[in-house]
Amino acid sequence: MSDLAADPANKPKKPRVNVRRPDVMERVAAEVAVHFHSSIVEKLRDRGGKITIGNTTVLLAQQFGFCYGVERAIDLAYASRRVFPDNRIFLIGEIIHNPEVNRQLREMGIVSLPWKQITDIYDDLTEDDVVIVPAFGAPTEFMKKVEKHGCYVVDTTCGDVMKVWRRVRGYAKDGITSIIHGKSEHEETRATASRALGESGTGHYLVILTLSDTDYVCDFIRKGGDKQAFLDRFKNSYSTGFDPEIHLRNIGVANQTTMLKSETEEIQKRLRKAIEDRDGSDSSFVMFDTICGATQERQDALFEMLRVKMDLLLVVGGYNSSNTQHLVEIGEKELPTFFIRDAGCIKSLDEIVHYDLHNKEEITSPYSQLLLGDQPVIVGITAGASCPNNLIEETIVKVFELRGISRDQIA
Repeated sequence: MSDLAADPANKPKKPRVNVRRPDVMERVAAEVAVHFHSSIVEKLRDRGGKITIGNTTVLLAQQFGFCYGVERAIDLAYASRRVFPDNRIFLIGEIIHNPEVNRQLREMGIVSLPWKQITDIYDDLTEDDVVIVPAFGAPTEFMKKVEKHGCYVVDTTCGDVMKVWRRVRGYAKDGITSIIHGKSEHEETRATASRALGESGTGHYLVILTLSDTDYVCDFIRKGGDKQAFLDRFKNSYSTGFDPEIHLRNIGVANQTTMLKSETEEIQKRLRKAIEDRDGSDSSFVMFDTICGATQERQDALFEMLRVKMDLLLVVGGYNSSNTQHLVEIGEKELPTFFIRDAGCIKSLDEIVHYDLHNKEEITSPYSQLLLGDQPVIVGITAGASCPNNLIEETIVKVFELRGISRDQIA
């Protein structure tokens, strides 16, 4: 019997709540359409992602915006309010990484709970409260805390994320350390890391982000080294009791589902080679491709779009969206690329407010001057998997308006 079950103070654990009732989902579909649908985006999609008016051409990537997992999470959050109209509803962190979507939930009275650590607010939860688990999932300690209070739980965790969890749990069961390619402070990676401890809690993990991190780990695998220096470098990115001299003997790679596919593949390749160099074979290395299909599709679609000459690229989405950040990384290697939250970031004819990934701050650049004058202009637009179509529409409209073309002419 688990400690949780043995504690008589714990409330009975409620089963997960199915809020996808046909009568509810019909109303939810209508609400979501009002908030996030775009006739202009659908029109552009039907035209193969290209629209030209006068000397202005806008190209839209073939894959962009909401993925199935995001749509499902939003639907479930909306449905929760319909099924529980009078209950307090809480959400662990954000449902997805998009400010507009999270704003809509706040207006529905859904309150965000802290996700970086468990605070006193969790102690105020009651068995009548509803707690929504976001698309990223939540660490096991958060789930145990919620279940301890007997809350209703609406779990919107993406199926692709849960596949990763199953994989790292399997690694732990087999005594294999999970090497997780991801951002150690990202909600999804933290949730995955907690599952890498396994059912017994004795498993181990190490989170790595860059190829530089990978090479450092590979050097230690091949030659050993200063254990304390290793632990200092990866502080807060490994399991309690992690010892690189012991826990890098057998490794299995997994990843945050929204990482750059090519980088994850390179990390897998380098770690496998390090194990082979040390052992003479790769029998102590395991890998499993856990990149989200939608993330891969959006990256592939952008690579395809970049084969066409464009003057600039606009990437629309939440600044803390990992999959959107990787689209920016791909684009900026080829042409002027601007990571904007929404059309409001295109302030005027001579400035774009956008997020600088390298300095991690919002800055202003004058490149929208490319939109001035009568010369032909080709603008590419794509969006991360958490960006709603209405924000993409407003961006399309803003580009054309800067060129003297009204919304009516587009629609």
